[in-house]
Amino acid sequence: MNNINKFLTAMLMVVSFIGCVQDDDYAVPDTSILEPNISANSITTFKAIVERYEQAVNGGNATVLIRDEQDLYITGYVISSDKGGNFFEELIIQNKMDDSDPDNDPRLGLKIEINASSLYNTYEVGRKVYVKMNGLTIGLSNGVIAIGKGDSNSLKQIQASEYRNIILRGAEVVTLTPKIANIQDLTDRDENTLIQLNNMQVNRFDLGSTFAGESTDEFDGFRILESCSSGVSVMLQTSTFADFKSLPVPQGKGSIQGIFGRDYGDDFNVLMINSTADVNFDTSERCDPLELNCGLATTYGTTNLFYENFESQTNNRLISGNGWTNYIEVGSEGWEAFSSTSSNASLGRSARVQTASSGDVSNITWLITPAINLTGKNGVTLRFKTSNSLADSSFMEVLYSLNWDGTTANIKTATWGVLSAAYVVKDSDSFVPWFNSGNVDLSCATGTIHIAFKYTGGGQESFDGVYELDEVSIDYTP
Repeated sequence: MNNINKFLTAMLMVVSFIGCVQDDDYAVPDTSILEPNISANSITTFKAIVERYEQAVNGGNATVLIRDEQDLYITGYVISSDKGGNFFEELIIQNKMDDSDPDNDPRLGLKIEINASSLYNTYEVGRKVYVKMNGLTIGLSNGVIAIGKGDSNSLKQIQASEYRNIILRGAEVVTLTPKIANIQDLTDRDENTLIQLNNMQVNRFDLGSTFAGESTDEFDGFRILESCSSGVSVMLQTSTFADFKSLPVPQGKGSIQGIFGRDYGDDFNVLMINSTADVNFDTSERCDPLELNCGLATTYGTTNLFYENFESQTNNRLISGNGWTNYIEVGSEGWEAFSSTSSNASLGRSARVQTASSGDVSNITWLITPAINLTGKNGVTLRFKTSNSLADSSFMEVLYSLNWDGTTANIKTATWGVLSAAYVVKDSDSFVPWFNSGNVDLSCATGTIHIAFKYTGGGQESFDGVYELDEVSIDYTP
């Protein structure tokens, strides 16, 4: 009888408990998502939002606050995911899922600053969303256009308690088609959009590294992605909080898709992936250049074979004389002399390439030393100094040839390799100092050698970096 009473008492407690629970708490959740009831007249374009920001900047303001009397929305598709940890407290959307009408409606993207994590649970990649712009602020965040809360002077995050009422989910989830592009063709209009780069590989000096798990990686890891078609490179940026940070970077070459943007300090262009599934380096064969790497010598020789400090050159004129070959392969800009006492000062007079405002889609220019005979000479070394004024995606190489005949007609057909031991200023280096190349040992080469300083860039803002060169010296010990 006691057992029966206990059983009845327990059943009564369960029934009483269930009776106190709201039906909604135990109902099967409704997973269907209805399209928000938003008037077409309330929807504006990404282009109009970007133009509002640009007008504010032209007027001397850092941001613009949307204060329309009527509701104002933009609609786009989610392209970022914080599931893998490579994005944090941000949602990146673009206005189109493909480039079916690039002329009338260019692909544009915006970053939304949100003080919340695990956003992928609500806004998965490909989800159509509607963003209510009233009361939001448009400004720059890490160099790209972003949306958040704030005022006319600052941009702040949308808070966790309100973002669901601002970013409304649509019913549509699409398969996104990335824009297939060349690095050198990308501009600031491509920032915050999904990009695919083909025929790419990780630079040979980054092979063996992880995505962002090295002791030198602080907040983010940066690995050089280079094009096997053009040689142009861009940084692959990976957060040290990404769940794939400790995986090794891929060894082969192929395609990669990610979101084009700027680094945290707004110093250079980057590509950010959602996961390693975005990397398809399925070809084992790489496109690494021919190299001459005799290492660095501890000292340089006592006898000089060639020296140039450019002091005898004329400012804003092409470098000439002293045996130099100044060859413009593509475009209109060559190596010119300049002098400056500004924050990025020259070393007296120096050599420089700059392609800003040139109008050149592409610019390739060479500055090649006269022939240097290595026969019978011991301990031959090369040294020089380089600097830049924000390289962006442009780059400079130090090349050598043992078979060039000295004619401009045969520059492109000669065999050129990279002097890989030489240090050349990087885009991530400060633009103020001059950097020493080190004493580049040439002793493992024989015969006659030419040294070339080759610049690849163009007139677009993301490709028009400036490189400077000075104090070129080739020495040996008798």
